[in-house]
Amino acid sequence: MHKRSSKDMNQIAAFVLNAVIKKTEPPQRVKNRAAVALGRLGGKKGGPARAEKLSPLQRSEIARKAALSRWKGK
Repeated sequence: MHKRSSKDMNQIAAFVLNAVIKKTEPPQRVKNRAAVALGRLGGKKGGPARAEKLSPLQRSEIARKAALSRWKGK
């Protein structure tokens, strides 16, 4: 009787597992172009509108906090 090595069994198990995984992969998500366009439009309007409502002092404070956070030691 021929005795199989554990390597052969592991290769068979890997082959079966890969076959199962390939069949059960989730489908790739497709973005809705209309929703992307609306989100982009809102984003383009939102930043400048917020900046207009802030006082120069508030904008300066926000920028200072951002710079401190950006340059904080890693």
